[in-house]
Formats: sequence, C-alpha cells, structure tokens
Amino acid sequence: MITLRRNGKPSLLLSPNSVLANALLRSIDILRPRALATRPARIEFVVGTQINGAPHLGTNLVQTTAFLLAKLARREFSTDTRVRFAALDNAPYEVVLDPETHTAYQQTYYHALGKDQIAELIERYYRGFFDSLSEATDTDYEVETYTDQQATPGFRAEFLRTLERLDEICWWLAPSHGVVHTRIPCPECGWAEKRADRTKLAHLDEDGATFTAVCLDHGPYEAHIDPEDDSPYLDLATLYRNLVKERALGRSTDTMHVMMKGGDWAFGCQLVDGALGALHAPPDHMPIRIFTPQVLAPTGAKLSKSLLRERGASALPADVEPWMLDTTAWPGSTDNYVDALV
Repeated sequence: MITLRRNGKPSLLLSPNSVLANALLRSIDILRPRALATRPARIEFVVGTQINGAPHLGTNLVQTTAFLLAKLARREFSTDTRVRFAALDNAPYEVVLDPETHTAYQQTYYHALGKDQIAELIERYYRGFFDSLSEATDTDYEVETYTDQQATPGFRAEFLRTLERLDEICWWLAPSHGVVHTRIPCPECGWAEKRADRTKLAHLDEDGATFTAVCLDHGPYEAHIDPEDDSPYLDLATLYRNLVKERALGRSTDTMHVMMKGGDWAFGCQLVDGALGALHAPPDHMPIRIFTPQVLAPTGAKLSKSLLRERGASALPADVEPWMLDTTAWPGSTDNYVDALV
C-alpha cells in the first residue's frame, strides 16, 4: 500500500488489487527469483518519462517508487542499486498536416528546443525532485535522454537485429495496421512523418539499413543506419522503442534492469512481450517490470502532461485537484509525496 500525504496528513491511499496475495508478501520480492538466479552486481531501476511538460502526481509516483525499491533492494539482496531516469526528449513538440496528402508530420522536443534547452527543462522540472529522493533513500541516479540512448552502438545494433524479423514483430508493435513507426527526421529541418506512411526500409545487410522517406518541405531523402555512426536520428514509436531498449538492456551480464511503469502500461507490455517472443529472447533476457497504481480523478480522468501544456489545467475535469498537477503544491521533503511503501 502507498500512503500519499499532503501537509503531513494522509490524503490518498493507493492499494492495487493483486492476484499474488498468497504468494507475495512484499513488492520487493518480485525481484527475488531473477536476483537469486543471476546474482547481479547491480540492480538498476529504469524510469522513462516524456518530458513534454511539468510532471504530475502519477509521474512522481513512479519515480518515487523507483527510489524506494532501490533502497529496499540494496538491503534485501546486498547489492549495489541505482535509478536511471530516461528522459524521453523525442516526445512530439508540434504536429502539422500536409494539406495535400493529409500526412502528419511531427517535430520532437529535441529538434525543436535543442540539447541545451532540453537540459534546462530537466533541470527545472526534475533535478531538484530527484536530488531530494536520492538523498532520502541514499541512492544514486543518472539521467539519460532518448537522444543519447538512440545514438549508442548497442541500441542501434539491436534495432538492426529487429529489422531481420520485421515481418514477425510488426503486428505486435502495430496490431491495428502492422505499420511499425520508424521515424527518421529530415536532415535539413528535423521534421519526420509521424506515422511513417512513406518511410520505407529500402535495404538491409551486414553494413546497416537504408531507409527512404519524404519530407513535407524538402521532398524525398535517404538515411543509412549504422551501429558505429550516431547519425541520422532514430525516432521509434513507443512500443518499438521499448522493445529495442529492453532487448539492449537484457544483454547486460552484470546489471539486472527493472522497468518501472505506470499502470496504464499493463496492456502495452503484453504486445512488447509478444515481439520479444517473436525475436526468441532468452528467459533471462526478458525484462522485469513493476507497475505503480494509476492515479485517476474520481471521474476516471487520467492526468496528462501534454494536455496541461497545450490547454492548461482548465482542460481537465473539475475534480482534478491542483495538488495532483503541480508538485510545488507539496511543500517540504519527499515525505509529503510518499510516506511508506509496504
């Protein structure tokens, strides 16, 4: 059970139903089978967050849980632990339609703002909160943007491996139409087809993959993906990105990675697991995931950073309280966010 406090008083209780009631005494025990089997030198809790606006209560809940579990895991399994904050700066900043073809084009936060402003965004909304959690739990953390992640040889090599079985995984990653969204922004302007309508895999061999695409303003272009080259930019849709990330992290021999996700991810992970199975991922490479309860308003509305950024708090139902949307409304230490995790 998680007890949320505001001004020192209990404000909200979150206790997700679980079919593990007779098998699981504590949340941390979900990690025990893998920890005993692999004896990792480190356990890393990975939290991915789209940095498309100020974090709300649901975002902070996932992040706080990661630090609390890292503290418990360090004590329970006598191993080093840390938190990795994956700042998803590939979130769409702006979307436009081609007036002739009605093809949607998008520009990511990274391409719209640049590296320095992305760093400022992380500093403004997350650094203080993470520093407080780190101090409270005596747990180190690191920040990695998606832009940095997609440029690594390991991520790109894993992406190229998935292309060899694209016909087998496409329906898992895009169950409604089978079109996997691989976005490679135009090298001149940074805009890319949102749904990859005209982005095609033209050639694949041991040297890499060549894609063709069409820019709204600059027409057709080609892009070559090579593990040893950090360009062009590789922007993958949500399910595809998670597949490649979890495949890459699963190859680590000394670190056990735990994916921290909100409850709204439960259905999506079934599809990612289907794609992992199609790629014949070994059992010890399958990701470990922990889901936190989803925070909803009494009417069932889900908090949304993008909606808040685009339309303001007035766009959400009246029963969404201000303290759920603005972490600065919780003065003091992290004890005001989460009192205990049992």
